[in-house]
Amino acid sequence: MRERTQLDDAINGYKKLAQELDDNIELIELGEAEGDDDTVAEAEDGLRSIHKIAAQRELESLLSGEADSNDAYLEIHAGAGGTEAQDWASMMARMYYRWAESKKYKLEMLEESDGEEAGIKSVTYKISGHNAYGWLKNEVGVHRLVRISPYDSSARRHTSFSSVWVYPVIDDDIQIEILDKDLRIDTYRASGAGGQHVNRTDSAVRMTHIPTGIVAQCQNDRSQHKNRDTAMKMLKARLYEAELKKREAEAQAVEDNKTDIGWGHQIRSYVLQPYQMIKDLRTGTETSDTQGVLNGDLDAFMAAALAAKVTGSAGEIEDID
Repeated sequence: MRERTQLDDAINGYKKLAQELDDNIELIELGEAEGDDDTVAEAEDGLRSIHKIAAQRELESLLSGEADSNDAYLEIHAGAGGTEAQDWASMMARMYYRWAESKKYKLEMLEESDGEEAGIKSVTYKISGHNAYGWLKNEVGVHRLVRISPYDSSARRHTSFSSVWVYPVIDDDIQIEILDKDLRIDTYRASGAGGQHVNRTDSAVRMTHIPTGIVAQCQNDRSQHKNRDTAMKMLKARLYEAELKKREAEAQAVEDNKTDIGWGHQIRSYVLQPYQMIKDLRTGTETSDTQGVLNGDLDAFMAAALAAKVTGSAGEIEDID
């Protein structure tokens, strides 16, 4: 039913664009015939707006994967480097939070592990909205930050790494079988700021799928039962995503020119000092508007990565220092 609704919306959207295109062309012809420059200028603005919307629709048409329209789980993990890396992970969490807000997506934090002095060690979000997984899946990989560390009294430049992992939220009607013998469940005390709301029971849940080593954990709720239910949904989603990746890898095994965005591959560098530049190492997309990107303006990078999945790799791209 959801797919039919989305298809109807897409068809109606294209029909509306086509009608607006005809209307603006007619206005231009009418304005030119009558020497009405204001009417011509207004219609030309309308055509530019239509072009922008059409380009966005064309890009969205590339989101045709089996799970692209699904909601998404987004995990961020700090790399080695202690406080500096954990602060970078926190900055990334804010970046994706702002991006989700700009898309009018619903964002729910499921798990967070605080850093030792600042920032976070890890965080897991559930991001709900049409095509959330399709947009976010190309963010998977290692993100590199270069800056003068605010935690270094000598004001030296530091390089930090954090990683992103994304997998789709699966529909309840998709059956993922998990045998009891293949599952290990651990409970632990949820981390928090303390005070009167500190969690004094072992309500947090960690589930491990033993054959694959895939782990899901949740501490969002005070109820261990609810956390178990959420963790199980996350685990099934990760197993489903792993199967999708396996199918994709088998189908594209001979196409080694396709973009590799797996774990352990540096996909983007963010340089804040001595100059400002963010560069994607898969597509070559770059911008000096570092604050805009860190405030969630990721569309140009996501669009280029999505297009690269269709057109192929841009070749070897030099990193920035």
